[in-house]
Amino acid sequence: MISEIKVLDLSDKRGIMCSKVLSGLGAQVIQVEPIAGSDARMQGPFINDVPGIERSLYWHAYATDRRSMTLDLTLTRGRQIFKDLVRRSDVVIESSDPGYLPSLNLGYSDLVKVKTDIIMASVTPFGQTGPKSDYLATDLTGVALGGSMYLTGEKDRAPVRIGHSQQFWLLGGAAASAGVMIAAFHHSQTGEGQYIDVSCQQAVSRTLSHAPQIWDLSGENLSRNGAYRKIGNVSMRITYPCSDGEVSFFYPAGKVGARSMDGLAKWMSNEGVHEKAITNVDWSKFEFGTISQEVLDDLESALLKFFSNKTKSELSAGAVKFRVILFQLNSSEDLLNNAQLRARGFWTPLNHPLESNNFRHSQLQHPGGFASIDNFNLGPKALAPSLGQHTNQILYRELGYTETQIESLRLSHVI
Repeated sequence: MISEIKVLDLSDKRGIMCSKVLSGLGAQVIQVEPIAGSDARMQGPFINDVPGIERSLYWHAYATDRRSMTLDLTLTRGRQIFKDLVRRSDVVIESSDPGYLPSLNLGYSDLVKVKTDIIMASVTPFGQTGPKSDYLATDLTGVALGGSMYLTGEKDRAPVRIGHSQQFWLLGGAAASAGVMIAAFHHSQTGEGQYIDVSCQQAVSRTLSHAPQIWDLSGENLSRNGAYRKIGNVSMRITYPCSDGEVSFFYPAGKVGARSMDGLAKWMSNEGVHEKAITNVDWSKFEFGTISQEVLDDLESALLKFFSNKTKSELSAGAVKFRVILFQLNSSEDLLNNAQLRARGFWTPLNHPLESNNFRHSQLQHPGGFASIDNFNLGPKALAPSLGQHTNQILYRELGYTETQIESLRLSHVI
């Protein structure tokens, strides 16, 4: 795919998703870490809940398919080595605070003097410019300022963030990878490098592109409403409990909604269930926002009863068979055992060298690629490296350092 592209990744947990995507596409990535290691290595959860720089599952998840070298960029010799690597690279990724790399003479304006066509991507909470560019952020404050928390949670309670991982940083890193790909294409056409300024806040806000459409359709601003979706002056339940979890059911109105409801009525009838709230309603007459709260309340009562004694998998199978707009809410375990994902070979097992001492299971199961491509594996192919695992190799093979010179750099704490 992009195996000819060489990437230097200076980023920490805030930007690591960028090179995760690029390395999955085949890019050659070198992770340049501080002597103490990237802070992504100390991001939990940890293997067997024991912290350690080689035990972070966050690191193992997002730092696959790369080499690691340590380098102290605060030292003149360290910066010289980094610039030597830049001359042999196509892309630099970083996620330091705005102004930090320029203070070391390693900003974009400095690196283009080293390699005129270099592509550089900076991933920061709010971008390089603007009144909040120097603000710090956490995942919690970031997704709040990005707008997603306003839409998540119960309407009578405080907003909540998505629980899984660091969405603020992952979305920013993913946006940076798209920017790098666009810049790489531009480079292939013009020979020009570019600077990519990524705001994680903007990346989060971009995921809410559906929210403004609600205003266009109903004249109402979308807000958090728990298990319900506000549509104009009414609320429709879209998350329902079942015997082993939850499912999502949605009635979109119009012809599509009517077809789904007809399928649901047939499904229920086949099982000897006859609910007037479903069978006695002409669902084709409703358009988006025109259904009454009374009809929706009756629908909710009928579905709560019908769904309650069925499992997620039973409801999913019935939804497919009768063409009902319903899908199960998967847990991590559900995804790991999902027949569709397994049939496509999505889960990729990678052996860990310390597995016999530290792992409850023999292999780490990694999510695979986002698509299946002939003759190319988009999924992870190599485990995340140990700290500085490839420092000697990179200095020796790519920069021509001797073993004596490398040892001198180590004694001087440059590497």
